Amino acid sequence: MKTEKKIDVSVIIVNYNVCYFLEQCLSSVEASTGNISKEVFVVDNNSVDESMSMVAAKFPWVKRIENKENVGFSKANNQAIQEALGRYILLLNPDTVVEEDTLVKCIEFMDSEPNAGGLGVRMLDGKGNFLPESKRGLPSPKVAFCKIFGLSRFFKKSKKFNYYHLGHLSEFETNKIDILSGAFMFMRKDALDEVGLLDEAFFMYGEDIDLSYRLQKGGYDNFYFPETKIIHYKGESTKKSSVNYVFVFYKAMIIFANKHFSQKNASIFSIAIHSAIYMRATAALANRFVKQSILPLTDFSLTLCGLLFLTHQWKIRDIHFSEIAYQIQIPLYAFIWIFFSYLLGQYDKGSSRSIVWKGSLIGTLFILVIYALLPKEFQFSRLFILIGVSWYILQFYLLRIVLNLYQNHQIGLPKPLQKRFAIIGTESEFLRIEKLLHTTYSNIESTHWLTIEEINENTNRVQEFIQIYKINELIFSSKDLSAKDIIGFMSAVNTQDVDFKIAQPEAEYLIGSNSIDTAGDLYIQNFNLLMRQENRRSKRLFDIISTIILILFLPILYFFIHKKKNIKSNIWEVLTGKKTWIGAPMKRKNSYIKPGVLLPIQLSTKEDQLDYQKINLLYAKNYSFLFDLQCMLKNWQSLGN
Repeated sequence: MKTEKKIDVSVIIVNYNVCYFLEQCLSSVEASTGNISKEVFVVDNNSVDESMSMVAAKFPWVKRIENKENVGFSKANNQAIQEALGRYILLLNPDTVVEEDTLVKCIEFMDSEPNAGGLGVRMLDGKGNFLPESKRGLPSPKVAFCKIFGLSRFFKKSKKFNYYHLGHLSEFETNKIDILSGAFMFMRKDALDEVGLLDEAFFMYGEDIDLSYRLQKGGYDNFYFPETKIIHYKGESTKKSSVNYVFVFYKAMIIFANKHFSQKNASIFSIAIHSAIYMRATAALANRFVKQSILPLTDFSLTLCGLLFLTHQWKIRDIHFSEIAYQIQIPLYAFIWIFFSYLLGQYDKGSSRSIVWKGSLIGTLFILVIYALLPKEFQFSRLFILIGVSWYILQFYLLRIVLNLYQNHQIGLPKPLQKRFAIIGTESEFLRIEKLLHTTYSNIESTHWLTIEEINENTNRVQEFIQIYKINELIFSSKDLSAKDIIGFMSAVNTQDVDFKIAQPEAEYLIGSNSIDTAGDLYIQNFNLLMRQENRRSKRLFDIISTIILILFLPILYFFIHKKKNIKSNIWEVLTGKKTWIGAPMKRKNSYIKPGVLLPIQLSTKEDQLDYQKINLLYAKNYSFLFDLQCMLKNWQSLGN
């Protein structure tokens, strides 16, 4: 039985695999000032990134609810609301940072407005830009139509065409609004007791619209309150531009329409939403395909043209190629070189151009192995392969030079982005953060120190410093600056060319986010290497190459492999990506390492005492292509495990 309520506010945070953002969020909540009492809940939806062990170690005062599966946003929040003792309930995203006086200001305002049911605040993204979803109108069929089909983008200040984001209302003035953002929903507990909790029919998205609307229907007012600000690193738990997001979000809108609109309006809304789903999904897929494939396709086309030109030179010397060579072999050569370069990360943003040499070497060796197994009539020339790969590398560099000339008006190869950091904090924090940067980031051109005294004496000093030293990343020490000051500087810096990071006290990481479509930037010591895209791709490349080699030599190796009955299924599951050769044999969902065939036994020698989760974490932190090779060569007889 609950005791009498004596707490001002219960803060509820639902977490799912955003450990570092969660730590930053909890630190900002812990720093809240004012004569108020609070309790904080973290409800974890079966994360695999050690979020809850971090909370237990660093924030023991936080009340933890650990779900054994992902029960969704609504149900997870309801679990904590049912245990909460606060007069007010704050539903807060883990990828947020609140100002020190945010809670007390919200309480004071709600106390002064007895009919207020809910409140939202001014939200900024990771670059200090105002987020329009801080204030929203009810998505009626007409409003939804303008939003879905882009009219709101062209008439941002129009009440008629951009009512969804209430474009006619100032972002700096307090106003009554319809819909609160789920990232920050500050609500009166008595109002929730009256209108009900979050509707668990909404797994993710839409539940904030539904609850806000029910508060209004219950006779309460919702407010937009810009007298305090928060950072919302949009896109951390989900990618807003993904096809999955489009389907989940708009289907949540259909649930809302069927629940609250008349049958006629709900039908119209449903038709519009379904049209939007397929239109947006198609656009998202097309946009992703163009962005990701245009450069590889150009490389493939130029390489293929070069190879066909080579066949013409062979033909002049009375050396002819079969139709199969033209139709299959030669295009396959070009594809293999590009494929292995892609797997090694050649087309990732900021990747090293030297990868083309590694990809070419692996691809050529692969081609030569296959070439040796072909019938004599298909083995037309090894020299052709060597000249062909030379042309592939040459065209690769020529294309980048042309693109650099077109895009940057510079002759030569594009230079890797060089970071110019400015760090605001005390000297000790500057030295600590500078060391962290140099141990986790390679392309650093310069680091500069801005003291607290400098920026206190001259509030324009930050802007001037950025312009003089051409700073492209600004780092704030949260040990020396309040969240209110940090958010203030982010709002004041008048340039989109600067990224921001916040350094937590004593933490060995820096974190921030600059895009709705990315999961944020992370500089961290002892980084989990298999969380890096290039290393995950490298591991997958190892699995593919080793599996193909194993298939070629299986008739010989088969007699020496233990547990022969499993080898074929293991080969198939590794080839299709269901398993990996090296890793613990775990089947836990959401793990970034697939179930393994061969245990990385160098990590432990006592199999009966193994903790597979810890082994995978240690293996991931120390991952290397060479380690996988050594492990497989040493234990190849156990490939049938």
